[in-house]
Amino acid sequence: MPTSVQRSPLLRTLVRTGLDLIFPRDCVVTGEPVEEDSPCRYLSRKGLEQVFFVKEPCCPTCGFPFFGELLASRVCPHCRELEPAFGRGRPLFLARDAGRVLVHELKYHRGRYLLPDIATLAAGSSGFCQHLAGAVLVPVPLYPRRERQRGYNQSRWLAEVFAGVAGDFEQTPGERCQVADLLTRIRDTPSQTNFDRAQREVNMRGAFGLKPGSRPDVSRRHVLVDDVFTTGATLNACARVLRRAGVERLDVATLAHG
Repeated sequence: MPTSVQRSPLLRTLVRTGLDLIFPRDCVVTGEPVEEDSPCRYLSRKGLEQVFFVKEPCCPTCGFPFFGELLASRVCPHCRELEPAFGRGRPLFLARDAGRVLVHELKYHRGRYLLPDIATLAAGSSGFCQHLAGAVLVPVPLYPRRERQRGYNQSRWLAEVFAGVAGDFEQTPGERCQVADLLTRIRDTPSQTNFDRAQREVNMRGAFGLKPGSRPDVSRRHVLVDDVFTTGATLNACARVLRRAGVERLDVATLAHG
């Protein structure tokens, strides 16, 4: 049975306000107290200024923004050697400064408390939300043993947040943004932190498969969701599995690029 706090938004607000008075919240980026008028709970206005949101024009493959003049090929240096098995890619922000802090806190420090703030950031980016609208969001899976040890999959968390904010931008009746766990990780790959592009490609080869019993709705557009777009090796490996399953309209979205 739901508690009275769950039933009453007003009571939740009062409890949260009281806790904030007793335990003031500090910005996860600057360490300074979060102002009352900040749109986020754990990002101060100064911290928000350090988030580099991705806007057009940007690379159509990975979403990295073009600074200055557009490249003639319209493909950024990150993607010149990439043969993507997906269409368009879009990150919410760059993994630098505040963006790097948010990614690390979410990924390595059980930063689930940041999800409402990430939802606020995503909702403020119309281009990002339009990229998600009406799609089936497919989180990149962790190896089962690793997920049990960690206790969560941050890509699944992000997919749920992104599905929640995409609704206001959906226009096609019957195609609500939703999350589908279609993939499984069948090989426990080592960390790619210190790998170059070629090593990442080899490391991800054969790492993913279609989850037993899952059937993608091939009439729908699918968007793979991960925390960071680095070289695209992980997302490409996942995309190839969905392509073999018959998914034709396939894009990617990540929290950050870096």
